[in-house]
Amino acid sequence: MVKALNRVPELVLGFDTETTGLDVTREQAISYGFCLYRYGQPVEAQHFFVVPDRPIGEGARRVHGLSREDLEAKRVSHDVLSVAQGVRRAVALLEQVHDEGGFVVGANVRRFDLAMLRHTSAALSREEGVAPFDPAHLRIIDVIENDLAIDPGRAVRPRRSLTHLCAHYGVLAGGHDAAGDARAAVEVLIEQVVQVNAGQRELGLLPPR
Repeated sequence: MVKALNRVPELVLGFDTETTGLDVTREQAISYGFCLYRYGQPVEAQHFFVVPDRPIGEGARRVHGLSREDLEAKRVSHDVLSVAQGVRRAVALLEQVHDEGGFVVGANVRRFDLAMLRHTSAALSREEGVAPFDPAHLRIIDVIENDLAIDPGRAVRPRRSLTHLCAHYGVLAGGHDAAGDARAAVEVLIEQVVQVNAGQRELGLLPPR
């Protein structure tokens, strides 16, 4: 049985994407959000957008509110990249944190965000020479999996999306914004560790305030 985490790693990278749809084998990320925490404190955030080479599904657009026109308009104030550029930049950030001993944190991050990144990179390796990315070596913490380890019962808490976990742990929800959800995932993890340690916050895990 998987045990709930009782410490926050020194270096964690919150990671989230917004996408053209839900099929990880066919759809693409249209925004990548990263939020880096060291000793439980945010130290850096990155948020960049991608113009996909396929339509944004209506269901996906209703969730994140982004159309192709919205993405093009963001060029004025944000980094807006091609699909290949987005994959290369995302993979570089993930690998950098891994090389520094860090953990990737997210909600359903292994089966969705990282899986989609893997499939997109594989497709681009054939079309544009992008190096295939396999996230199997990454150190990953999924806050949904961790929550099931904390409380496996489903009668009282049948739904454990990131939005539901934010409400349960008193964390400001990210609002289906990739950067906001990346930050929210790490803050949920911190609150999960506090709960596992009987509400104690001064455990040598976080820096003195």
